[in-house]
Amino acid sequence: AVKMFDTDNDGTLDLAEVKKAAAALFAKLDPDHDGTLDVRELRGRLTAKELAAADPDHDGTLTLDEYLAVVEQRFNAANPDKDGTLDAKELNSRAGRAL
Repeated sequence: AVKMFDTDNDGTLDLAEVKKAAAALFAKLDPDHDGTLDVRELRGRLTAKELAAADPDHDGTLTLDEYLAVVEQRFNAANPDKDGTLDAKELNSRAGRAL
């Protein structure tokens, strides 16, 4: 998976690369193309509790920006050395797999 999203071919993923991949995934998860993801579209990616925490306007859906904020939180959780990139070990960690 790293190679597919590693646009600069450095063997790691930075936040910009992860967000680009997440934005593409958002589009795939939004089959009705309404620009938001609801609990059904997010099934298996976020728990109801995580959705509620990531939904500041409490409308029961996530916009792309709200979804990318979750991705950024998960990126930071998977990057314990805080070097701004995820290597293979970090991506294979529990937090990395949550991305």
